[in-house]
Amino acid sequence: MRLPGRPKGEYRSAQHEGTSVDHVAPRWRPVSLGGSLQARIELRPDGAMIVGSAEPLAPYPTRLTERLLHWAAVAPERSLAAKRVDFGEWRHLSYAQALAGARSIAQSLLDRGLSAERPLVILSDNDLEHLQLRLGAMLAGVPYASISPAYSLLSKDFGKLHHILNMLTPGLVFASDAAYANAISATVASDAAVVLTQGAALGRDTLAFADLLATPVTAQVDAAHAEVGPDTIVKFLFTSGSTKLPKGVINTQRMLCANQQQILQCFPTLGEEPPVLVDWLPWNHTFGGNHNVGLTIYNGGTLYIDEGKPVPALVGETLRNLREIAPTVYFNVPKGFEEIANALEEDDALRERFFSRVKMMFFAGAGLSQPVWDKLDRMAERACGERIRMLTGLGMTETSPFAICANASVVRSGVVGLPAPGVELKLIAAGNKLEVRYRGPNVTPGYWRAPEQTAEHFDDEGWYCSGDALRPIAPGEPQLGFMFDGRIAEDFKLSTGTFVSVGPLRARVIAAGDPCVQDVVVTGLNRDEVGLLIFPRADSCQALAGLPAGTPLADVLEAPLVRHFFQGLVDKLFQAGTGSASRVARAIVMATPPSIDLGEVTDKGSINQRAVLTQRAELVEALYAGQHPSIYLPRY
Repeated sequence: MRLPGRPKGEYRSAQHEGTSVDHVAPRWRPVSLGGSLQARIELRPDGAMIVGSAEPLAPYPTRLTERLLHWAAVAPERSLAAKRVDFGEWRHLSYAQALAGARSIAQSLLDRGLSAERPLVILSDNDLEHLQLRLGAMLAGVPYASISPAYSLLSKDFGKLHHILNMLTPGLVFASDAAYANAISATVASDAAVVLTQGAALGRDTLAFADLLATPVTAQVDAAHAEVGPDTIVKFLFTSGSTKLPKGVINTQRMLCANQQQILQCFPTLGEEPPVLVDWLPWNHTFGGNHNVGLTIYNGGTLYIDEGKPVPALVGETLRNLREIAPTVYFNVPKGFEEIANALEEDDALRERFFSRVKMMFFAGAGLSQPVWDKLDRMAERACGERIRMLTGLGMTETSPFAICANASVVRSGVVGLPAPGVELKLIAAGNKLEVRYRGPNVTPGYWRAPEQTAEHFDDEGWYCSGDALRPIAPGEPQLGFMFDGRIAEDFKLSTGTFVSVGPLRARVIAAGDPCVQDVVVTGLNRDEVGLLIFPRADSCQALAGLPAGTPLADVLEAPLVRHFFQGLVDKLFQAGTGSASRVARAIVMATPPSIDLGEVTDKGSINQRAVLTQRAELVEALYAGQHPSIYLPRY
């Protein structure tokens, strides 16, 4: 998973270059951004380009918990986090309460002999207990790992969970309730303690979370915390494992603290006023768990835990929360912004509340489509007469995640910007692209208990090899910044030997297919032509067909108006192609959505191209054999 942001070549209109479509300069809400990043460039004899920030990285704490201690002292009653109780009233956790609870938890972990060899594992989703466990582990110097709940609740064989727990050998496993009992029984070794907030696990003794909070604190906690240093492991974050088994990315105190200072220097507004977040992003991923939780603690903010999700069936809870809590900064994945933009258009009260004090928005995880971006601008102008800066960048789990930042006064689509202070990039030729490699205090030292995989991902100079490609915004002028140029591993060759650049093509299709196209997977490896597997947006297709909500998607896709739309889309894409690598020659619209359990989509809604192609190989064969009744071919 790559964060912040993997913009995949989406297109941006002239209005985002400083003038609107009617050539009237837009009015922007004031926000403090770091000075436009300046680059220092070195062109090496071996052809590599080294790009670094001309702005030095300011001093940062040795431990993230120093910021918890600071805010507990200067603003003890301020809420660090809040979550609704059974979807009802908000329950708040103050900085003072968070610190007190973390100290008791730290003592409990130390009493049980937890360590890097016997870490804490958290199976369940974001909640206040989850947060307190994380803080307690950091005080004790005990690594923890937050695991995707899907591995426990959706998996049929618990294969990925087995792999992760065998790798970690945990000393204590936590889950919110007995919904995780089957997964615990099937995967957790008998020598690991099990803690639940409520309920019990089948066939084994369990502890209550309240028991941890009741643990008397001794001087051992302060002594353990004093031993925590920059190289102390904070956590293991696991990659999605959609094509291979998940890898445990080591996250140290140096990585997290340096990264928060990098974020603050790029977005000084976070330090001017304690940020207020309304956030659903899962803590088992780096965007939610490192970036957003981290900046809340670092800057003394408040995080309202959102139990919604960016899908039509669950986004209602997110909208409910946003009607009540106005964020000062708002983070989401593109799918989340799409759902919110649609709601803002229809709901005056929501629109007024959402834009009442938000100073910046930030997307990551995939590319934000042009129609969604434009709609957010229109809704902001309707609500408050000004636009809100939409910002992004590029990074990944292995970079903590923040690495490259687009924080200029106007961010154009596809631009990821320049390296943040303290980050260096090495750009090397990879076929017809430039692969970006990373070096800096925010870069992981490697993968836990996986020396071979670690060696594979670092070059002989110690740079982390990302597999992402960049290209200069302006050819020959890298000092102006970079654009995302796709994943090298996603690109492929047609049978003619012609390279297909998947990222830009995918973004062009999504933009052309608005509002009925949710996402696409590009096909054509070793074939003569480019094809598409199109994942439709069910509600937009239903509206186009004039069918009621709840109509089976397969029936919606057979509606004449819907078929006409997708036929017209394929015709348009074929005619717009300038060569075999950009000319879409066939497509099929998926009646089955992507599956989290099969690795086709992440918790955040991002499509994994390779996993979809693997899981739907028979459909790809049918696509090129013309053996499926719903294949769209251009009308020549």
